[in-house]
Amino acid sequence: MDIVSAILLGIVQGVTEFLPISSTGHLILTRGLLETSDAHALAFDAMLHVATAGAVVIYFRRDIVRLVHVFFRMIGRLPVDRRDASLIYALIAGTAPAVVLGLLLEEFMETTFRSPLLVAGVLVLGSVLFMFAEHQYRGQSRKNNINGEKGFTIGLFQSLALIPGMSRSGASIAGGMLLGLSRIEAARFAFLLAVPVLLGAGAKKFLELATVDIVVPWAAVAAGAAVAFIVGLLAIHFMLAFVRNHTLWPFIWYRIILATIVVAAVYLG
Repeated sequence: MDIVSAILLGIVQGVTEFLPISSTGHLILTRGLLETSDAHALAFDAMLHVATAGAVVIYFRRDIVRLVHVFFRMIGRLPVDRRDASLIYALIAGTAPAVVLGLLLEEFMETTFRSPLLVAGVLVLGSVLFMFAEHQYRGQSRKNNINGEKGFTIGLFQSLALIPGMSRSGASIAGGMLLGLSRIEAARFAFLLAVPVLLGAGAKKFLELATVDIVVPWAAVAAGAAVAFIVGLLAIHFMLAFVRNHTLWPFIWYRIILATIVVAAVYLG
């Protein structure tokens, strides 16, 4: 992998991890366009997961420090803010489905659901989910109360991102909206929920990398990860600002148009 390809892939990862348009799907399509080798994909993907998780940690550092403090107070059975405690329970419950289903299905998804046509189909199916969430959102009252049960349900929605083309952030935001959260609160929870999943996925791939005998171009990999981190920070800020006053419809149309282009390229190319 050359450094230019690594930087381009880092940009794609940084943008698409936090916008509801599917990072995995875009990486599959971009790698196809660049005709990059899969020889170093394991190391690169591990670094990308860690980089984008780092972007969330830095952006929400004050919230995360507060939640860690509250968590230890809870262990010590000291009084804590009820809303912070509920958020911690929700994050723990929401992480469980992704861990279990990820361990069970990740290898199958990575070997079977990799074709551009399947990515295009899932892009459209994800758009249908977002349409439904937006339709239901208009008639809902929003209390923004998060708890373990809602967290677990949003975690199930997040697990849909195991299928390339769905979008981790998009599925989580749509799930939160369907459960009565505002778009902004659903997005904030989706990004916080991504931290343990991204770190876990990165750690798992690093462990797998230790069993593979290949020479990794670490300079290119590190450059791509650095770009993904910086672009990821910008994408988080953009998405949180965007959903304060806008719907998911621009992303819905983008996904449908991209899926149409992919199908046309496969059959006419």
